[in-house]
Amino acid sequence: MPTFNDILVLLPEFYLVAAACLLLLLDAFMKPEQRGVLHWISIAVLLVAIYLVIAGQPPETVTAFGGMFVRDRAAEILKVFSLLSVVLVFIYSRPYLVDRKLFQGEFYTVMIFAVIGVMLLVSAGNLVMIYLGLELLTLSSYGLVALNRDSPLSSEAAMKYFVLGALSSGMLLYGMSMVYGAAGTLDLAALHGATAHAGMPHLMLFGLIFMLVGIAFKLGAAPFHMWIPDVYQGASTPVTTFIASASKLAAFGMAYRLLEGGMADLAHYWQPMLAVIAVLSMAIGNLVAIVQTNLKRMLAYSTISHMGYLIIGLVNAGPEGYSAAMFYAISYALMATAAFGVILALARAGFECEEIDDFKGLNQRSPWMAFLMMLAMFSLAGVPPLYGFFAKYLVLQAAIDAHMLWLAIVGVVFAIIGLYYYLRVVKMMYFDKAEEGVLTKLQPDATLRVVLSLNALVLVALGIYWGPLLGWCKQAFVG
Repeated sequence: MPTFNDILVLLPEFYLVAAACLLLLLDAFMKPEQRGVLHWISIAVLLVAIYLVIAGQPPETVTAFGGMFVRDRAAEILKVFSLLSVVLVFIYSRPYLVDRKLFQGEFYTVMIFAVIGVMLLVSAGNLVMIYLGLELLTLSSYGLVALNRDSPLSSEAAMKYFVLGALSSGMLLYGMSMVYGAAGTLDLAALHGATAHAGMPHLMLFGLIFMLVGIAFKLGAAPFHMWIPDVYQGASTPVTTFIASASKLAAFGMAYRLLEGGMADLAHYWQPMLAVIAVLSMAIGNLVAIVQTNLKRMLAYSTISHMGYLIIGLVNAGPEGYSAAMFYAISYALMATAAFGVILALARAGFECEEIDDFKGLNQRSPWMAFLMMLAMFSLAGVPPLYGFFAKYLVLQAAIDAHMLWLAIVGVVFAIIGLYYYLRVVKMMYFDKAEEGVLTKLQPDATLRVVLSLNALVLVALGIYWGPLLGWCKQAFVG
């Protein structure tokens, strides 16, 4: 039987479930012209959830429902930044949704259910809870990708995402069943101790391989990256922004819970596997991004390469590596929201602003938007002193600490290759002449403009003063 303390531990999650149900009811009785109120209520709901996560965080790790749910410092950080990412998505997406007649209550409620899935996933203490959180996130994501029912591209992307997502979920579940068969437990804490003394080590390793497939798919790492470019391009830009930010924080949380929480004693097996996945991701992501002409598709391949760098931190399999990987996941979420935020600010009815050529001469039309996009591109490229540079530096340092100097060298080489396609966007904004009729009316929503400016400038601030955030990340994995 659940106790009152169990309910208190899950208070932010229960609160969001109640709030999402209330928003559904409000949407059913609201007139279309009143939907703006729903928008601000949804943002307020998420801000209160952030407060509940921070204010209710206990000084020590606590569990609920028999260890199925874990509330610790790592979960707190990932939840705060996931919720913050969705707040940014809501603010950036309103003008876009209004222009395309997609300004509907289900966008807000389904996205809140998706972020509940993220919160359950990063706090999972049991294989069942991992699968429950993952499915809540992915099923909500399928619906969000198909939000624009009149777009054949969105429907196609949702179908591909659903089929490949179902396949990866099946592989993950199959791997979990193998691990359960070998260890006789679903609890990650018990599994941690059982892996070293498992009666069937080959069955355990067999399950581990399938679980790594599920982790790599959720991260969007090669060679399980096939869904990323199509979903990024086909989904509406607000949904793409969510998948590129909060979804990646969730994937890191899942990887940490499974690999460190349950499979730490098998690290000498999964470290080389992850190293191969990291190299493939950096190679495929950076090389294929060079030839892209669609900006969302280019950023999709960029995501694949960035997940390779994040995985380098996981390869370390120690507190320094996990803190570097978390720091990198947060940096990518902030960089992705800034980059896609500029696309959303420039888009208007009948013009998606998705092609790289659409940014030609942007500096002549809107110098401030060009500057914000330049900050996002330079940070993604890892140019000092922006946030992205220090995030890359820390994961490469983690690889060196794990005695994998070769992996750090490969990371540096592909970071240099990746500079090309980010600098191409900057070059087009500042040195190319705009095509006639493109970006002629630049009137971004005032709220969007202010928040987007803060989002991009944070990349500069955290590049200069990144110590406190890194210290927060390190606290999550010490002891």
